[in-house]
Amino acid sequence: MTDALVFVLVAGALVSIGLAFGRLVRGPSQGDRIVALDVVFSSNIALTAAAALATSRALFLDIGLGLAMVGFVATIVWARLIDASAGITTETETETETETDAEESSP
Repeated sequence: MTDALVFVLVAGALVSIGLAFGRLVRGPSQGDRIVALDVVFSSNIALTAAAALATSRALFLDIGLGLAMVGFVATIVWARLIDASAGITTETETETETETDAEESSP
């Protein structure tokens, strides 16, 4: 029973990693890439759980917990980076529009 569960976990994780890497490379948006990164980390956590089941060692669960924390932080940092870059673009466009409006209204 355990061998079948390990096989299903490994097969599912490898398929999802392959699909996620395809989405990570192709995009098309940064949000898609963030979700693909989350899927890769989640699949790696499933692989560590499968390793823990196959070897009966709890050490792999600690590694999975560490991967979960790194994945969470990476997602937050990437999302904030995208949000900050979108804010810079919006502020620059707003300043340019304000300067253009001021030039047009001055006599």
